[in-house]
Amino acid sequence: MPIITFDTCIFISYQPSYLPKGFRMTAVVLQELTVGASDYTEVKYWNEVRKAREKDGTLLVPNGEDWWIAGKVLNSLLRGLKAENAGKTPKLSADEIQRITRDVLIARTAKRENALLITDNIADFNKIKKFCDVKTQNGKDFFGLS
Repeated sequence: MPIITFDTCIFISYQPSYLPKGFRMTAVVLQELTVGASDYTEVKYWNEVRKAREKDGTLLVPNGEDWWIAGKVLNSLLRGLKAENAGKTPKLSADEIQRITRDVLIARTAKRENALLITDNIADFNKIKKFCDVKTQNGKDFFGLS
C-alpha cells in the first residue's frame, strides 16, 4: 500500500472528507494548519488530530537528519548550485528561502518515508526536487478533477 501525505494547500483547497489508505500526516503540515486555524475550536481539532496520529504512529516528524538535509537543500537553493540531476538552479533570495523552509521539511519527511506528496505548490516543490527527489502529484489529478 503506497504511503500518501498531503501538503497544507491540499487541506485548504480541497477540504478532503476522507483520507486515503496509507495516509500519513506531517507534523509540519499540522503546524501550518494550526497556525491558520480560525478559532480555538479548530486549534483543538488539530490537537486531537495530532494526538490520534501520534498514537497510531502515522505522524511524520522531521528528525535530526531531516533538518540537516533541509539545511543543505536550502543552502544549495540560496547559492544557486548545480544539482546532480539537473543543471544550475537560479539563486533564491533569503526571503524566498524563509518562505519554502517548511516545504523542504515536508519534502524531506515524505522522501524519508517514500511517500507520495500531494500538492498544488508544484513550482516550489520542483525547485526542491532538484536536491531532494520527493515524489509529487498535483491535487486535481489525485482527486480526479482534471
